Amino acid sequence: MTRFTKGHGTENDFVLVPDLEGTLELTPAQVQRIADRHAGLGADGVIRVVRALHSTDEAVREQSAQAEWFMDYRNADGSLAEMCGNGTRVFADYLRREGLATGDAIPVATRAGVKTVRVLEDGYAVDLGPWRLVDEEGARRDGFDVMVRPRHGKPVPALSVDLGNPHVVVMLPEGIELDQLDLSGAPEIHPAPADGANVEFVKAVGPGHLAMRVHERGVGETRSCGTGAAAAALATRFWSGVEDESPWTVDVPGGRLTVTPLPGHRVELAGPSALVADGDFPL
Repeated sequence: MTRFTKGHGTENDFVLVPDLEGTLELTPAQVQRIADRHAGLGADGVIRVVRALHSTDEAVREQSAQAEWFMDYRNADGSLAEMCGNGTRVFADYLRREGLATGDAIPVATRAGVKTVRVLEDGYAVDLGPWRLVDEEGARRDGFDVMVRPRHGKPVPALSVDLGNPHVVVMLPEGIELDQLDLSGAPEIHPAPADGANVEFVKAVGPGHLAMRVHERGVGETRSCGTGAAAAALATRFWSGVEDESPWTVDVPGGRLTVTPLPGHRVELAGPSALVADGDFPL
């Protein structure tokens, strides 16, 4: 039997599996079984909690001088992912509850580098680190760099944003609402990214305020995506032509997130975390 904790950040849910000394090898099939919403525990992703120095990834082990704990994140289909914005908050919440981390700033090792999580009165904020437009020259020339076709829809222009993991952001045109989208299957991206991408569909609510739905690679539609919310805000900020450091509010089906651009082309994500269940699961 394997111990687990179930948690979520704005209803983007995860199963955390403690493996502090790095003795457990989670296979893709095991991850799929854990994440299965009918025959398993149900989750958008699985997070193995392990000391960074025990990682099999040399780049992660090198982070152990800065961050004791590695968030080994897997998508629901068992594939490895660089990191997860909502997941970092749930991960930090778990570390604090278990007495594995203290203080108001918790460094977390990920496949996209060390992310520092700040403790807030009503949740957590994580510095997601540097971000970039994948094709900045094309984006500044045309306003977009790829086309996205939703299921049963027409192709629309989109902007590729890299936050350590890949995103493509679509601002829905007039006449198309978020609740009209069919996200039961992956939208088509042209040209297709080599490793796939999360696709965010966005509508403006007001100044500095967005609503969003997302289809995550390796998962499907989720109730929230933290790095996706950041990508959506940064893309909309780019399109607005006012690239200041004002915070953005992003409403997702599972709640509300705050995205704040930081100096040095970095970005911070803030939102809640909840640990909802503990138990044992047979692998």
